[in-house]
Amino acid sequence: MTMNQQWRLARLPVEGWPTDGDFVLGRTELSEPAENQALTKTTYLSLDPYQWGRRRSGVEEIGDVCHGRTVSQVVKSRHAGYKEGDVIFNTNGWQTYGLVGEDISEFGYMHPRVLDTSQAPASTALGVLGMLGLTAYSGLYVQCQPKPGETVVVSAASGGVGQNVVQIAKLKGCRVVGIVGSDDKCDFVVDSLGAQACINRKAPDFIEQLREACPDGIDIYFENVGGEVFEAVLPLLNSRARISLCGLISQYGNDDAASNHARWQKTGASVFEKRQVQVNGLFVGNFVEDYQSQFLEEMSAWVRDGLVHYKEDIWHGLERAPEAFDAMLKGGNFGKTLVQVSDAPAA
Repeated sequence: MTMNQQWRLARLPVEGWPTDGDFVLGRTELSEPAENQALTKTTYLSLDPYQWGRRRSGVEEIGDVCHGRTVSQVVKSRHAGYKEGDVIFNTNGWQTYGLVGEDISEFGYMHPRVLDTSQAPASTALGVLGMLGLTAYSGLYVQCQPKPGETVVVSAASGGVGQNVVQIAKLKGCRVVGIVGSDDKCDFVVDSLGAQACINRKAPDFIEQLREACPDGIDIYFENVGGEVFEAVLPLLNSRARISLCGLISQYGNDDAASNHARWQKTGASVFEKRQVQVNGLFVGNFVEDYQSQFLEEMSAWVRDGLVHYKEDIWHGLERAPEAFDAMLKGGNFGKTLVQVSDAPAA
């Protein structure tokens, strides 16, 4: 009998970063698809910072299969929209198999869809051509409306979202400065992504390097990190600068998201008011209906034409999901973090 391997939430995390006791690995009997359902086998599992926020806030309950977007292959179908062998984007979570169908509710704003792997590798549906790409596009292009010649600073610039922001800003004619956590990531952001400069936030003279890299100040800041990085950016913001507040990953081991955002807002309040800085909170679900089709058309063309590159940090084996998740939250990833659960489908 085929069994389904899955990670479940073992306890509700109250503070800090993930520990060995937060997740439990188990096996269950494989569920057969009911009418209007399809059984899918997970190929890639996406690991993203927002998943820790779900657990910290109690969206997931003890015993739940851990949430995560996936690329999967249909192995058995009783659904008219999916046939055996189809490669789809869905939300199986941290498990080997999952069901997709009209009575499965855990999709939210990112609806399942069949993928054309002849146009792009399946994994891109979880990164550059997925939620992370749309997040970058929505935050930078839609919210901040970059103009040629403006200076754009991107924190976590080599990460799943950041690498897309850097390249979209370049395509829009901006001068781009990245902030990352290591010298090899800096090399990638400049040499592969095309940023004019990139700074290692761990450098002892980080603040001075950032000031030198932005001689005309900062017009747009794409915020992924918070903390000391934000404090270094703050005095360099120009009058009427724009910020897209995507994440505060350095703070995710602290209190709840609301407290993190309140502290961030309080830190910047006087500068925001004095310089009339526009701060945009970013939730990608607000942009799916109006911008997803436009985004997919533009970004697919950029990827196909070699104008946008992407880097993936792939871990092999579902059993490594908690380890990969912890590394990603602490900046130990290099690119978009994925777990390859089973063999990738052929193009």
